[in-house]
Amino acid sequence: MEPRDFAVDFAGKDLTISVGKFANRASSAVTVSMGDTVVLVTAVVANEPREGVDFFPLMVDYEERLYATGKISGSRFIKREGRPSDNAILNARLIDRPIRPLFPKGFRNDIQIVCTVLSVGKNDPDIPAMVGASAALMLTHAPYKGPIAGIRIGLIDGEFVFNPTIEEQDSSELDLVVSGNRERILMLEAGAKQLPEAKVIEAIKLGHEKMQPLFDLQEQIQKEMRPQFDAAHDEDIEILGSELHLELKEKVGSKIAAAVRELEQEKRSEQLKQYETEVLSAFEGNYKQVDIKSTFGQLVEKEVRQAILNDGIRPDGRKTDEIRDLSSEVSLLPRTHGSALFSRGETQVLSIVTLAGPGMEQLIDTMEEESQKRFMHHYNFPPFSVGEVKPMRSTSRREIGHGALAERAVEAVIPKQEDFPYTIRVVSEVLSSNGSSSMASTCGTVLALMDAGVPIAAPVAGIAVGLMTEEGFNEDATKKYQLLTDIQGIEDFGGDMDFKVTGTEQGVTAIQLDMKVHGLPIEIVEETFAKARAGRLHVLENMKTALTEPRTELSQYAPRIISFKIPEDKIGDVIGPGGKVIKSIVEAAGGKAVTTIDIEEDGTVAVASIDADKGQQAAETIKGLIADVEVGQVYEGEVISIQKNRMSGQEIGAIVQVLPNKEGMVHISEISKERVPDVSSQVKVGQKVKVKVLTVDKDRGRVALSIKQAE
Repeated sequence: MEPRDFAVDFAGKDLTISVGKFANRASSAVTVSMGDTVVLVTAVVANEPREGVDFFPLMVDYEERLYATGKISGSRFIKREGRPSDNAILNARLIDRPIRPLFPKGFRNDIQIVCTVLSVGKNDPDIPAMVGASAALMLTHAPYKGPIAGIRIGLIDGEFVFNPTIEEQDSSELDLVVSGNRERILMLEAGAKQLPEAKVIEAIKLGHEKMQPLFDLQEQIQKEMRPQFDAAHDEDIEILGSELHLELKEKVGSKIAAAVRELEQEKRSEQLKQYETEVLSAFEGNYKQVDIKSTFGQLVEKEVRQAILNDGIRPDGRKTDEIRDLSSEVSLLPRTHGSALFSRGETQVLSIVTLAGPGMEQLIDTMEEESQKRFMHHYNFPPFSVGEVKPMRSTSRREIGHGALAERAVEAVIPKQEDFPYTIRVVSEVLSSNGSSSMASTCGTVLALMDAGVPIAAPVAGIAVGLMTEEGFNEDATKKYQLLTDIQGIEDFGGDMDFKVTGTEQGVTAIQLDMKVHGLPIEIVEETFAKARAGRLHVLENMKTALTEPRTELSQYAPRIISFKIPEDKIGDVIGPGGKVIKSIVEAAGGKAVTTIDIEEDGTVAVASIDADKGQQAAETIKGLIADVEVGQVYEGEVISIQKNRMSGQEIGAIVQVLPNKEGMVHISEISKERVPDVSSQVKVGQKVKVKVLTVDKDRGRVALSIKQAE
């Protein structure tokens, strides 16, 4: 294949897709360039379906390479890239989500897309990687109903910015990624600073318009560069056939229809499990077990859809805009800094807050950035939360994704560091799940933060809205559909959309949209935002029953932070050679278990201590270290030695420490108004005395003190 370049003006930036230069053993490969940012995207499609699976085995890997930004790992021991960073995992999910629904149900061939970031300039590589993934699939024989495209939209100084640079994103009130096909929206991912819904919808519409040239470009590439596969091979895809579907429907169709209309969830689950076991036994040997299970699931999905669309019956009997029973509790755990339990129906999340000093910030050292992170949200989804027995391994991609969504939802209301100089970590433990545990985590996190006394700008809540359509309405958007507020597990499984929106009473803070059909018309996007806002306000009212605002006092177990600034040229005096001075201050204030001290390059000092008196002691010691002795000032100091004449041995005065590392001499004539025979008769080593500063000789480093004039 002769290498070719295809270029387009993409919202004011040059985007180039190159084909035929790299990775020719893959099913297809493209490089996408936008400025100095270059991503290699490869797609490999298996020729045969994978045996024994009941899902579409699509893998998307996003590979960050430190060389892309001219960096070598800061680790002294490991220099090669290791496990994907959270950012890489989130980007892989960002690319997977709009692509997955564009393959036919029942397609079981393995597909692996690998996005390798080769070079990073001013432009974020995630959007070029998404476009590259679609372009690469367009050049394979996979039954991919593309193309798709994506665009990032920011809001800076009240103006929308399309494809903002990495630097511009830092000052933006909106970080919105829109992905879709030519007619519809397929995926949304956003963080916002309490923006009105109307503003977000405007951004979505404009973003969809701006990505239109990318569809023409990919179709041109496919037309000119795709190898001429055998047309018969293109259609030779093993999709679950209708024969098994008809046989199962005849045997248990009516039973499934009745079961999905059973309002009690536990009884409904038992009945469906019984019918699944029944068909597995009845058709064993005639069909593969995995195909029987998959087809049974399709029958359940279809009946759920029909019950809602035709009969207006949700599985638990709720109205389409009705939210399940809510419960909000705080202060459940006695020794944590803040805790909350949020429940919505059978979904239950326990969120716990831990506060620490600035030194506990997370250090971020990735391909694109070196920074510190002071607010962290971590989400755990153990198998018992859905009644399963599974080994508990490392954090899954799903857990990272859900944790990041709730973190982004709350980040908009976290106080600035100068107002609240704490490192904040929240852990959400999903104890029970029947849909939208990420939204419950958002609510639980906010309640726990308020319980901990974190002065958030406003409470945040979240809700998930689902969609049921007539046969997926992949081709006809005018077909019957129904939006469902607060979807539960079976509605998510059997539905076509999971649209999560979080926000305050004022506006939106985060969005995540996933589709199972070929996109969402913009009119339904607008309708969904209205449903989500109504649901969010309802949830916020329930949260107020537990707490209406953050507590005014921190937990007695949370550290107290004393923050102040010192001159930059005094930092070395406080730290001391090899950290000797600062270590001694910490030890004197109870050790690291009690007190920590962090000093920034600009001279900002943060003393964090679980003992308020010890913290104050450490702060005063530091202030004393950098303070200058002032003439005329009275200090309380400690006698540290008696000074004698070198020749005669006669006592001539006392050395008194007035500030840390600063001392002066009280001459024998300045000890008392009466004549004294010797110094030792008046003061002893270790004695506390008040002294007045008489003179300061900065050149010779001498300070003259007086006890008698301090009285």
